[in-house]
Formats: sequence, C-alpha cells, structure tokens
Amino acid sequence: MKAFKAIALAGVFGMFATAGALAEDATDPIKIITNNWTSQLVLSNVVGQVLQSKGYNIEYKSSDTQLQYTALAAGDMDFQVEVWEGSQAESFDKAVAAGALDLGAHEAVTREDWWYPSYMNEMCPGLPDWKALNACAAKLATAETGTKGRFVGPPADWGKHYSERIQALKMDFQEVPVGQAATLWAELQAAYDRKEPVVLFNWTPNFIEAKFEGQFVEFPTYEPGCFTDPKWGSNPDAIYDCGAPAKGYLKKAGSKQLGEKWPMATEILKKVNFSNPQIAAAAAMVDVDGMTPEDAAKKWIETNPDSVKAWLQ
Repeated sequence: MKAFKAIALAGVFGMFATAGALAEDATDPIKIITNNWTSQLVLSNVVGQVLQSKGYNIEYKSSDTQLQYTALAAGDMDFQVEVWEGSQAESFDKAVAAGALDLGAHEAVTREDWWYPSYMNEMCPGLPDWKALNACAAKLATAETGTKGRFVGPPADWGKHYSERIQALKMDFQEVPVGQAATLWAELQAAYDRKEPVVLFNWTPNFIEAKFEGQFVEFPTYEPGCFTDPKWGSNPDAIYDCGAPAKGYLKKAGSKQLGEKWPMATEILKKVNFSNPQIAAAAAMVDVDGMTPEDAAKKWIETNPDSVKAWLQ
C-alpha cells in the first residue's frame, strides 16, 4: 500500500515537473513553520512536499504562535502558511513592519471565537447573543470555576484576549485555557455525548463543523478600535469589549530573505491558495480519520492536482 501511494504521488508531481526550477534559488533549506493545530500541520506539509518535488531543501521548524513572527522578521524561519487575522494580526503586522513578507491571502475566510453546541439553544433562551449566554452562566459553572461559568479557552500562546473580554464586558465567566487543541475536542465530545452545556474556543475552517452542530456566540461587532481605544464600545474604561472578526483573513507570511534567496520558490508560495472546504478536509484526515499530518498531506496533494498545478504554473 505504501509503495502504491508513493507511485501515485510521484505521478502527481510528475505532471508538474519543469526543468531548472532551482536555477535562480539557493540550495540551503527553506524553514517552514509548524504550529500546534491540525490544519496548519497538514498544510505546512502540503507546501513542503510540493516544494520538495521541485528539488527544494525543506526543514520544518516548530514555533510558538506569536514568537514565530519575531523569527520571520529576523530571518530565523522562512514561511508560515496560516496567518489568522483573529489571533495573529497584531504580531503579523509588527513582523511586516520589521521586514517580513506578506505573501497574500487564501480564498478561505476565517472566524475564531466562543462556540457552543446547538442543543444549548433550548437551555439558554436568546442564544447566540452573548448576553443570553451570560445570563446562563450558572449552568456552565464547575467545581473549578465556582459560581462562574466555565469558558474552555485555547492554548495561551494563541494570542487571544478572552480573559480581558470577560472583564471588559463584565461577564460572569472564567476562562480555563487548554494546553493543546486536542483537549478542546475531547471536552466538546464529552459534553456532546451527554448533551451537557459547554462553551469553548472554536474556529472555521475546521473539521468540527462537519462533525458537530453548533454556533458561534455573537458578541458586539468587531472594529479595530475595540482593541486599541477604551472609549470604543460599551465599557469606556477597557479594550476588548467586542467579538473577533466574523470574516477574518487567512494569509501567508515569509521571512525577510525569502524573496532574495529563493525567488522562484517565493512565486510558488504567493500562489498557494486553500479554500474553506479544502482546509476542513485536510484537518479531518487527521482528527477524524487518524492519519499523520505527513500522510494527510500526501493524500491532499493526490486529491487536489488542479490546485497544485495552479501553484506551479
């Protein structure tokens, strides 16, 4: 079976072979960043395997979600395939100002925010409005949070400001962050099986939307001033009194030297483009089907030859 997969993948890449792809590019490794959520790991491997098919030397480098942008600006890492507006825009903008490359946006539209399973609509009338959720806080209280409702938050390095939002909106909740994305899904599955109330961090595109029925909580509509101007919004003494962007971008970022050392690879990376369904499918191969990110990337390439061809034209 493995031999068959290797032959099939070689056939896919053979369709896109061109002579002299490295003629203008350096031979030292392009350092592709990997993070701690599934779609990013799979898509990083997709890009890496495509570049390897063109003869490029690829090295995968794990990084903290925020510190990666300092590394990009400094030239210590070279490519990030998933820049999420809702959690990374501030760090990304600083990196670009310091010389990192904005390599353009994907077709995919993103959202990152509080999310709950749809059966809670009966438990908490008025959902998805955040005030209705707050009125229902007692039903989400645990031994850990006392009388406050528990919000299952993302890993701390994802750069969210949910504790600040809770304070700014004077919500009767407490954030309890997890260490990794898999813990979010374990919490959701356990609650879902018992039809118990739960509110947790979620995002789209994600495999979750195909497996569980649910909705994002609707907070005050995001505007940039919410994150910088205390006078914006309902609390004149605090920032973060709003939700996240409901239609956020998903971009790609490069190091300062990417275009100088690997100009032809940079042109490929600018063309790399994923849609919402493609990203959700990539994550599902790992989180639902149990594949490794490396094998999921191979399968993705095999099943999306037209996309790969467009990148390499």
